[in-house]
Formats: sequence, structure tokens, C-alpha cells
Amino acid sequence: MRFTVRAPASSANLGPGFDALGLALDLWNEVVVDTDGPPDSVTWDGPESALLADRENLSLKAMRLLAAEHGRTLPPFALTARTGVPVARGLGSSAAALVAGLLAADRLLDLNLSQTDLYAHAWRMEGHGDNVGAALHGGAILAVPGVPAAVQLVPPNDTTLGLLAVLFIPEVTGATWAARAALPALVPHPDAAFNLATACGLALGLRTNSHPLIAAGMRDRLHEPYRARLFPHLEPLENAARAAGALGACLSGAGPSVLALVDPAQASTVAAALADAAHHLGVVGEPVTLTLACQGAHIVEEP
Repeated sequence: MRFTVRAPASSANLGPGFDALGLALDLWNEVVVDTDGPPDSVTWDGPESALLADRENLSLKAMRLLAAEHGRTLPPFALTARTGVPVARGLGSSAAALVAGLLAADRLLDLNLSQTDLYAHAWRMEGHGDNVGAALHGGAILAVPGVPAAVQLVPPNDTTLGLLAVLFIPEVTGATWAARAALPALVPHPDAAFNLATACGLALGLRTNSHPLIAAGMRDRLHEPYRARLFPHLEPLENAARAAGALGACLSGAGPSVLALVDPAQASTVAAALADAAHHLGVVGEPVTLTLACQGAHIVEEP
């Protein structure tokens, strides 16, 4: 048996939706499982493989955890991990790897778990549901503690939002633990109230395809002002994107990538503005324009 699991990149938070909002992007990690290959062999492939060669394979870890939780043993197999999602750039590479591993183990063990069950496993393993929910389901999701299923704001295979994601992806990597360590234990009440309003507006804007609500909603006071100390390029790039016509711009996940949501007609202008602003700041990287991933993680059977 040989099959491939594909799982998309994702951008979490989208500004005010800290640990709650996730958006799937058309950039993919793949896990190839071959039960006829060399048993227990793990091969890294793809442009990011050099960054991962000495790390634990998260897909394999997720596979083993899922098997253990169900009292099962994985059969012998060879695994190839193709990393298309930039690592440690705030684009959910680890979430994509984890979700791909869960789908692979579910297929190998014939568990036939539901999307809700897989999401619960993924949330528990990852620690929060935003990136894994987007990677699993596609579209845009809202992760609500105590709700077993991700709330799908832009459902899978729904292309009505009509926006593109323009990102500036720095060459330098970031660390989620460092980005979280930059956050204060307490935030001012007015900032919390501001984020409550903008997060609700953004979620409703995504659900109803309201561009004015999306534009007003992609503003944050809860985490970005503190993480901007780690990433001085954040505010200048956000301002450049908005000035060039983006609906909104934000730190992608824990950074350092910056994401802008744009009408397709403005995509090239926004990409150029991000590249120009980064150049003036001396930040090495590249602008990338992506469609939103309308399909989440899925299995591709091979002959």
C-alpha cells in the first residue's frame, strides 16, 4: 500500500483572533507512506528539508500518538516527508505535518475517525485549534474552547471570498516560544475590548464575505504590539500593504511572516509594496501570493 497525505499551510490569528482564527493557504506539506518500503525509514524532501533533518518528524510522532491512544500498533512502513511550507515562519508547517500524520495513521489503521475526532486529537496534540483546524478543514475556521468541531467561517470548497493572500516571508526564522514569551501577563482593559470587537467583526466578515468588516477587523492590540519588538518590520510592512490597497494586514501566526488579504486586482501592487518596504528595512525575504486553500488535508491514493 502506498498513499500520500497533503495538508495545507495556515495563517493563525489574522490580527485580533489570537489562538482562535485560522486560514488555510494553498501551499502544502506532504507525507508519503509506503508499506512496501524499507521499514522504519524516514526521508526528508523539499526546500525546507535542511532545517528539519535533525528534528523529530512531527508526522511520525502524531501517527504513533494516535495509534497508542487507540491501543493499536502501526504496521511497518517507510515515510517520506515533503516540506513545501516554510518552517518557523508563522505559516503552520508543524500543524500541517501533525494533521498529515493523523490522517496517515487513520488510513493505515482503518480507524475511520470523523473530522471532529481528528480535530480533537489535533487540538490536544498541538495545544490550540487555530492552525490545525485550518489545515484539517481548509477555508477559514474559528476554534472555540469547549466546542468539539471547528466553526467553519469559509467552508471547504467555497470560493466566494474572492481574496488572495499576499505574504512577505523573511529568510530569517522565528520561534513560537519566543513570540509567546514576548506577551505580557496582563493587557489593558481597553485593548481587550478593542480586540473583542475587531475579532467578532473579522469572523463575521469572513463568514458573510463583507470586505469592509474584514478590513476593519484585521487590527490587533493583544499580541502584535508586543511581538513587534521581536519583528521591527511588522508595522512598516502592514502600513505599506494597506497603503497599496490591501484590505488588511497582520503578523502571520507567531511570525515573522506578514500576511495581507487583498482583492486580486491589487495583489501585484501589494506584493511590490511589501518587497520595497522590506528592502528599505534591510529585511531579506520574498513576497509570495497565494490563493486560499478551499480543501483541507486529504489522502491521495497511489497505484
